[in-house]
Amino acid sequence: MLKGLLKEYEYYLKITKGLSSNSISSYTTDLKEYIEFLDKNYLLKDPEHITKQHIRNFISRLKRKNNSPASISRKMSAIRSFHKYMLIEKIVYANVTTGISLPKKEKRLPLVLSVNEIDALMIAADGDEPLALRNRAMLELLYGSGLRITELIELRLVDIHLNMGFINVTGKGNKERIVPIGDEGQYALKRYIEKGRSELKTVMGDIIFVNNRGNKISRVGFYKTLKRLAIKAGITKDISPHTLRHSFASHLLENGVDLRMVQELLGHEDISTTQIYTHISRKHLKAVYEEFHPRSNKGKQI
Repeated sequence: MLKGLLKEYEYYLKITKGLSSNSISSYTTDLKEYIEFLDKNYLLKDPEHITKQHIRNFISRLKRKNNSPASISRKMSAIRSFHKYMLIEKIVYANVTTGISLPKKEKRLPLVLSVNEIDALMIAADGDEPLALRNRAMLELLYGSGLRITELIELRLVDIHLNMGFINVTGKGNKERIVPIGDEGQYALKRYIEKGRSELKTVMGDIIFVNNRGNKISRVGFYKTLKRLAIKAGITKDISPHTLRHSFASHLLENGVDLRMVQELLGHEDISTTQIYTHISRKHLKAVYEEFHPRSNKGKQI
């Protein structure tokens, strides 16, 4: 029964919640592990027979297998969502996930690039070839507009309003937001659409960013491209497309932009998600103080 419910839940995530295929895959992978644990260890197939102790035992097993606190929290998030769905559908009449404590997650600050590193990355991507024009435009939108990589590769021509300087973005849960494009982003995107995309685009459709075969560029494809550009730029940090989004938010806050505005630009539903960047900003300010103020230890060495 649980395996059958998982299929129905997958459909619910797609149709009702509007989650992306990547998010749905992540949820179902974690839930399959959970359901297999219940089946193998307790021959448990009826959700009404699941108890808090079963879930605690599953968490203990994850700890024994050296899953990180972040990984356990992610799996537990999927389990909570699944049990909440069963409660909504009246498949069960109590949510046994309430009150279950989890190991504390280590708070790690997101990796960001300095302004100089961003400049070096843009220079590394520069060029007049179609793929170079594409890469520069993608970098400009990731950093200049703070897009997620999925949002970027799903952009269509109808979403772009170059003359007005903004784009329509469809984010998590199919929620739309309007995001401004800076002058550099507008210029790079215009050059790519006019001089690059037409040479790369050999199949029908209005997807903006395509690979050398004219098909929509994949997340993995751009990740590999970004890695090559980082090496060319002399950047030793282990960056990903999301690093540019982190850098976008961090640099805005460092320059005095209100946190609520950054939340809106990023498309965060909860401002607590955005607040992580205030820690980065404070860290930056502290580093500047220690480097230059005469009352700091480093400052006294100047």
